[in-house]
Amino acid sequence: MAGSAKHFLGDGGTENGKDQGDNKDTDAELARIHAPGYVAAIDAGVMTVMASFSSWQGVKNHGNKSLLTDVLKGRMGFDGFVVSDWNAHGQVAGCTNESCPQAINAGIDMLMAPDSWKGIYRNTLAQVRSGEIPMARLDDAVRRILRVKVKTGVFGERPLEGRLELIGAPEHRAVAREAVRKSLVLLKNNGGVLPVRGSARVLVAGDGADNVAKQSGGWTLSWQGTGNKPGDFPNSQSIWGGVKAAVEAGGGKAELSPDGSFTARPDVAIVVFGEDPYAEFLGDRPNLEYKPADKSDLALLRKLKGQRVPVVAVFLSGRPLWTNPEINAADAFVAAWLPGTEGGGVADVLIGDAAGKARHDFRGKLSYSWPKRADQYVLNRGDKGYDPLFAYGYGLTYGDRRTVAALSEVSGVTNALANPDRYLIAGKMAEPWKLSLRDGGGATEAGAGDARSPGGALSVALVDAGGVQGRRAGLHLDRPRPGRGRRTAGRSQPPGQRRHDALRHLPPGPEARGPRPARSRQVHGQP
Repeated sequence: MAGSAKHFLGDGGTENGKDQGDNKDTDAELARIHAPGYVAAIDAGVMTVMASFSSWQGVKNHGNKSLLTDVLKGRMGFDGFVVSDWNAHGQVAGCTNESCPQAINAGIDMLMAPDSWKGIYRNTLAQVRSGEIPMARLDDAVRRILRVKVKTGVFGERPLEGRLELIGAPEHRAVAREAVRKSLVLLKNNGGVLPVRGSARVLVAGDGADNVAKQSGGWTLSWQGTGNKPGDFPNSQSIWGGVKAAVEAGGGKAELSPDGSFTARPDVAIVVFGEDPYAEFLGDRPNLEYKPADKSDLALLRKLKGQRVPVVAVFLSGRPLWTNPEINAADAFVAAWLPGTEGGGVADVLIGDAAGKARHDFRGKLSYSWPKRADQYVLNRGDKGYDPLFAYGYGLTYGDRRTVAALSEVSGVTNALANPDRYLIAGKMAEPWKLSLRDGGGATEAGAGDARSPGGALSVALVDAGGVQGRRAGLHLDRPRPGRGRRTAGRSQPPGQRRHDALRHLPPGPEARGPRPARSRQVHGQP
């Protein structure tokens, strides 16, 4: 299998953290902050590198010969091939999706042209014949592609071809589970609440507890990672499933309760929550605050804490975020990232044996600095004024006795600034925005869920895209008319319109542009 390092170079530092944006770092900053990972990947034997949609100092990376050829292939010594992103060559100045000699001359060896391949093939041949693309450049690209194919055995015997039983094989899942164990980062463990005794009564709460889709994030089965059901992940294990198995093996009892309710008082509560799946520009954020307009996860943590139940927070995310209030509300806080299908790997570390002895210790260390404030958009070690909450390389083990003191809950931003164009988040109107339904009977403010104006002239219902890429998700505003629509739960709904209990799919923002528009961009300095 040929590994791929992506997306070259510097798209983790675009201005304002925008997908397909412009990185304005100096040469020295680009080399210090963004290049080292590629050097390590090349040394480890990675065979392909994908170029980024983004730009450096105003020049699209797909057309930047100094980066692709002089730096990557020259100074870094990369001898594999460089592949473009999804029609990204079409964004190079003077190019279209069907014609881009500039990208090939800059160092792109293989063009990803899923719906424009006929045109790009025809035009590339003509450009080579005319000399616009030198024959030597074409030969170099072909040589690099063939080299990778030879190294991966494409032209030889394929002993594993057709061995479908190897997909999800126990030994492969064991490696994935080990990776989960080793990636967990313990940020806080006040009072030594972790590891949890396997013989304890454990409450497992939060909307991420029994949710493999949320554990896996975007680009999982579907583009945004949404619309996926438990059955779409055969043989997978949620974090709840892993905790339940570990606790029962230790002689304890585990109870799943997403809302945190319980009848028998638990010895400890494990609350699993975090970012909903996203990909690409839908992951863009105005700041680093975790769900600024939806504090339901924080309320759950505080509710359990107020009931004097020791709380372990397991945070699912693709990047460090400002979570000071959530960290304060928990006795222990674990950055679990996106563990995918192997939720048991989380339980391996959190749940000890019957006596409470750890079965596996924490080994993960932060590979990105954790923000102290939500406005710390650029937070790189070595920068002037570097002041993170948890520094690069931080990560506790069970042998540490560090107590994390109460953190400031002043985010450094306001919701008014945080949501300049995001009106609806997670099925709720985002501050400072409000939605009012007004008719002759007066006005009603629509907060979360469905609503109707006092006289019944207007109604609003939450809808989603049903997991289908390229469709808009949001609020459906309906004005009932005689003989039109159908009644559902006392609210008017047009024929064929699906209703859901929550807006679970595309957050507000740009409408999806077809099935696969571009690559992911997150916040400055985040993975």
